[in-house]
Formats: sequence, C-alpha cells, structure tokens
Amino acid sequence: MKPLSLNPLAENVHLQTRRHFLGQSGLGIGGVALAGLLGDDVAAASPAIDQPGVENPLAIRPSHFAPRAKRVIYLHLTGSPPHLDLYDYKPKLVELDGQDCPESFLKGKRFAFTTGTPTLLGTRREFKRCGEGGMWLSDAIPHLHDVADDLCMIRSMTTDQFNHAPAELLLLTGSPQSGRPSMGSWVTYGLGSESDNLPGFVVLISSGVQPNGGKNSFGSGFLPSVFQGVQCRSKGDPVLYASDPPGMSRGLRRRTLDALSDLNAVQAAELGHPETLTRIAQYELAYRMQTAVPEVMDISRETSTTIEEYGAKPGEATFANNCLLARRLVEQGVRFVQLFDWGWDFHGTGPNEDIRDGLTKKCATMDRPIAALIKDLKQRGLLDETLIVCGGEFGRTPFREGRTAKGDILGRDHYPDCFSMWMAGGGMKGGYSYGESDELGFSVASDPVHIHDLQATILHALGMDHTRLTHRFQGRDYRLTDVHGHVVQDLIS
Repeated sequence: MKPLSLNPLAENVHLQTRRHFLGQSGLGIGGVALAGLLGDDVAAASPAIDQPGVENPLAIRPSHFAPRAKRVIYLHLTGSPPHLDLYDYKPKLVELDGQDCPESFLKGKRFAFTTGTPTLLGTRREFKRCGEGGMWLSDAIPHLHDVADDLCMIRSMTTDQFNHAPAELLLLTGSPQSGRPSMGSWVTYGLGSESDNLPGFVVLISSGVQPNGGKNSFGSGFLPSVFQGVQCRSKGDPVLYASDPPGMSRGLRRRTLDALSDLNAVQAAELGHPETLTRIAQYELAYRMQTAVPEVMDISRETSTTIEEYGAKPGEATFANNCLLARRLVEQGVRFVQLFDWGWDFHGTGPNEDIRDGLTKKCATMDRPIAALIKDLKQRGLLDETLIVCGGEFGRTPFREGRTAKGDILGRDHYPDCFSMWMAGGGMKGGYSYGESDELGFSVASDPVHIHDLQATILHALGMDHTRLTHRFQGRDYRLTDVHGHVVQDLIS
C-alpha cells in the first residue's frame, strides 16, 4: 500500500520563501473558516473530490487479499463489563465464594483499588448453555441467548494495562499513550470509504459521557485528519455546525465552496500536503451531509416493528438508538461505526454497580438492541460482510473490590490478565468459544489472545495484512499493532 505521507524536506524549502508564507497565510483563512463552520466533530470526508490532479484521500483502495468483511461495527462497553457474570462461568469460584484469595494469585500483581488479601467472589448469576454450540451465557443477557450461534466468544483475552484510559487507548489505537491513530482511522486509511455523502468513520456515544481516552479513542493521530472519526448525535442536530449560516442560500454556499475548492486544489497540486486534501474533502462532505445525515439519522423512518425490536426511542440518545443507527449507517456505505456506551465499571461503589440488580438494569440497555442488531443484519443479508466486535478494555477480578469488600454491594476491580470479548459476522465462526481461563478466572489457561492479536484479526477479516498497513511518521513506519500481533486463524470460518 502506498502511504499518504508528508515531505518535510520539501516543505522546509518552501517555508524559506515569502511567496510560500503569504500563500499559506491566505489559504490558512480557509482552515479557520472550516474550523468555525464545522467544529471539532466534523473532521472526516467522503470520497467525492472532482479536481484535476488532486488525489482523493478517501477513494476506495484495494485490500491486500480477499476480505471476509467489508465494514465494522465496534461496540465498546466503556468501563469494562464483569465478564465472569456474563460470559465466563466458573463453578469452582462459586464453590469458594467468600474465602480468602490464595496469595499465589496475588503475588507481584497490581490492582487499581484493592490491597491486602481480598475474598473470592463467585457469580450470583445463573448460567446456562445456549444455542446448538452450547455456549455458556448468563441470565443477565437473555436476548443474546437467542443469537448464541452467531457469537464467536473469546474467553482468553489479555492486555497490558489495568487503568481505563491507557487500556482503552491500547485497545483502540495500539498504544497506551495518546497520539496514535485509532482503529477506525487505520481502516479508512487502508480501504477508503464506500459512501459519497457520509463519513467513512462515524462515532456514536450513549450514556452522555465521552470515552475514557477522550477523542483520542477515535482520533486520527498522525494520519491526515480526514481519517478521524466523525461524532454524530442521536438527539438534536446530528452534526454540529454543518448547516448553512443565516442568510446563505444553498446556491451561494455551492459557489463559495467551488471557489475555495479551486484555491485549495492549486495548493494541493503544488505541495501535495494531505491536510489540503482534507480541507477540500471536509468542505464537500459538509455540503452533502446537510441532506444525507438528517435522513440516515432519523430512525422514525423505520417500521414500528423494527423500532420495537431494538427497544429504540426516536428522539432520544440511547444505546438502542445507536445500534439501530449503526445498521442504517453501514447500509449507506459507512466503513467503520464505533459505539461507546458508558457505565460498565462495576466496582460496587453504588447500587448501579452491583453485579446483581445493577448489572441486570445495565444489561437491559444493551442486551436487547445488540441481539436485534445481529438479527436485523442477518435478515438483510449484511451480517456475513459486517464484523461486529463487542467488549470492554479489560476484565474484572475474580475477587471483591477492596474498597467495597465489607459492604453489601458486590463489585469487582479492574483485571487485565484474563477477560472475554466476542465477535459476530464478518467471516468469524458462529456458536464458537475460543480459549479458556483457569478454574478461578485468574489467568489464561489456553490459547491467549492479546489485544494486538485481536487488532490483527480484525484487520485480516477486512482483507488487510496488519504488518503492511503502515504509515511513515518521524522517520519510522507505524502500524496499529505496533511491532506485535498475530492473526488468530481459529476464529475465522
């Protein structure tokens, strides 16, 4: 793949001339206008740029090999759900509930809020085998029981980080430090966009809270900003600042954009700077989004049956609404849809964080819409080419969280060594469980899957070799998986 790159040596020569300085200053006014018009939330583009000699940064690009999936819906449960109460059944842990945790399991380990000797915490949930594959699932997620044969469960996930922000950044950008491109940015950088009127990478946030890593969790890092995620809202104006200012007609807006586009095209042809291409694409995208976005974001256009199946409520900002929106967006060619849902940090510091009633209430907001999303995509013939990924940034401890160990509310601390995630569609094996944790859930017993392995496998499903999807920055080639990762072939059908 030929990466889009800067040429700092040539730019430095240009910067020595007064003519270049004046040119940059004049065109910089367009950048200021763009920022004021679109705001931070609109920094991606569609593929339509009709300028001679100007390369479209979001043109569709071929994959390295035949893909199993064309697009991704990533469901990130911010805070990380208690996997031992949802997916990973441990009868032995239930048997030993309330006993002191063996020192051998704690020696040399660091925890976010637990010190001393904690007590083991067996699940209070009821588990049963679901689907033809007999997958263990808890009573907290009854609707997912119906789609168990579509789930590809990984029970041997492991990560290097035990605090939220660095763990989320490692999962979604490949590094625990901010500044790296997010997964959605890498995917659109590698494959381009299939939509003329919508961004290639769309972000939807529910529960009213930004992700732990902030906008770095869906930013473009050192990639051109055309590849960063566009945050859309399911309540109110879908995208802020995208409408025409008062007094500007549609025709006047079109003529203004044409003039700006001509000026930007001249600069792009002279300097080849990717941010100039971003500027052209952003203006054009904003113009087309004014019609396309309100239409695709209006879930009231769906049948009452579909709305009821998702548990959606038109006009509100909910996870259910966002699941339905995700299906509408991928139908229109959006390459990567990222959903962030806050509220999965089950420490037990309040009733909403209790693994009994608190978990029941929280799962009720996601269980039904996720099952509906899988069924809906399957019914429309889209599941085979749409990869759904669901999980948090790490797992939860097999013992009680230290701060709440003496209380009546049951919660778990952060745990990086072993946890569960699942995928569906996109060429993954359905009704399949991969890997195991030990009998108490403290460590991976077989087939570990590191975060970088998950990233490599997702890219592989999209037809990309993670070692070849690179971008040169500050003298070295970077990739989503850093210098690690391998494709877990056993997950692929």
